[in-house]
Amino acid sequence: QVHLVESGGGLVQPGGSLTLSCAVSGASVDLSAMGWFRQAPGKEREGVSCISSSDGSIKYADSVKGRFTISRDNAKNTLDLHMNSLKPEDTGIYYCAFATNLLAQLRPCSLGSSYAEWGQGTQVTVSS
Repeated sequence: QVHLVESGGGLVQPGGSLTLSCAVSGASVDLSAMGWFRQAPGKEREGVSCISSSDGSIKYADSVKGRFTISRDNAKNTLDLHMNSLKPEDTGIYYCAFATNLLAQLRPCSLGSSYAEWGQGTQVTVSS
């Protein structure tokens, strides 16, 4: 069984930085297709950044390119999201997701439904 637990969310001022971590049990982050999704109030869930296994290809949403960095920490078996230059529009609940199917491996972040396991989410609020 795969279990995901997000942490690191909180309140941060615009322009600040925050790092989210997803602790994974029951699978190796190095061998999995995983990603970070977020949902703002009144909006649909969107893919923020996803990474595949094998070649390790990475996908970023246009809105976060140049500001966010996704990475695996194989020693700790976590998936991390480093967020810089945060904006109020980054506010939302951030979810960690896991998949083993081919679609998620070949087209990371393309479809949320291709990710079978999800964490409970962690709240990120960017406000002055």
